[in-house]
Amino acid sequence: MDESLEPREQDHVLIIEDDERLADLTRDYLEANGFHVTLEADGARGVERIQALQPDLVILDLMLPGEDGLSICRRVRGDYPGPILMLTARTDDMDQVLGLEMGADDYVPKPVQPRVLLARMRALLRRAESAEASEDPRLVFGNLEIDSATREAWLEGSRIDLTSAEFDLLWLLASNAGRVLTREEIFSQLRGIKYDGQDRSIDVRVSRIRPKIGDDPNQPHRIKTVRSKGYLFVKEG
Repeated sequence: MDESLEPREQDHVLIIEDDERLADLTRDYLEANGFHVTLEADGARGVERIQALQPDLVILDLMLPGEDGLSICRRVRGDYPGPILMLTARTDDMDQVLGLEMGADDYVPKPVQPRVLLARMRALLRRAESAEASEDPRLVFGNLEIDSATREAWLEGSRIDLTSAEFDLLWLLASNAGRVLTREEIFSQLRGIKYDGQDRSIDVRVSRIRPKIGDDPNQPHRIKTVRSKGYLFVKEG
């Protein structure tokens, strides 16, 4: 076993996948790497299982009987704060964009490469740890407050509804306020992979975060797009 990929003892993964062979193989591989794994094949039970178990991470297939992965993801986002990694057999970018818009934190195309899946999972699970370990757990920018310890943000005193991935991106940008972060840096920090020049997931998340933090999507003043480079979180006095 690669010790650098060993999970923490408490990591519980819920796999919602109707392909029995794939689900069993994935479970066996993850259990061999120290995870506790629960399987669910019926999409109609997906929301209930996520809410009841509150696993550390959910692996969610896009196409499921009973209820599809996009619907499940949208419905649980209000009361499940953990990361959701979506599996998709489709290569259409729109499916991936829709998944991210519904609240998925990452996606992996089928057929699944076990070590790639494991690396993506570890990157998702590391994010919360790194935010909690921050020397300055709370950042304040005018009427916007961001707390890495509680993984919450507030605008004018009201809590902002952010997915796990949205919080991670907001914290990364805000903790580097005043400095342009390239897409390459963002991908390396948040997903542990190189930016391929085509992935739109970061752009989708920024577009979702802006209105939540009071930014005008047409003329943003907090998170600015720096053409051909990346994003800049603007410092405020």
